Amino acid sequence: MNDQLFTWEALSAMGGASLLTYFVVQYTKSYIDRFSARWLPTDLYAVFVASAILITAQLALGANPADWRVYMLAIANGFLVAATAGQMQRKAVEPPGQPEQPAGKGSDGA
Repeated sequence: MNDQLFTWEALSAMGGASLLTYFVVQYTKSYIDRFSARWLPTDLYAVFVASAILITAQLALGANPADWRVYMLAIANGFLVAATAGQMQRKAVEPPGQPEQPAGKGSDGA
């Protein structure tokens, strides 16, 4: 059995890349927001993070670093991975089965 939580194979797949993207964005977005909140929305930041993870995983698995297709495909897949990570964040904040709050109301009902 593998003693690694993440492997390069897992990071090159949707599940592993999405989970790591979710963690990296959650842990770093407050720092990014301080310096670039006006011009870099969190969703776009997540695409950059996801693309970097996918590129790194592909290169670690032996992809040719001179092949432009590796980078283009990683960027395209970065959008899908970032969207999945965003859904993970949404489900963490609003778990399924909880009653919906009316718009404009906080958790205290005020």
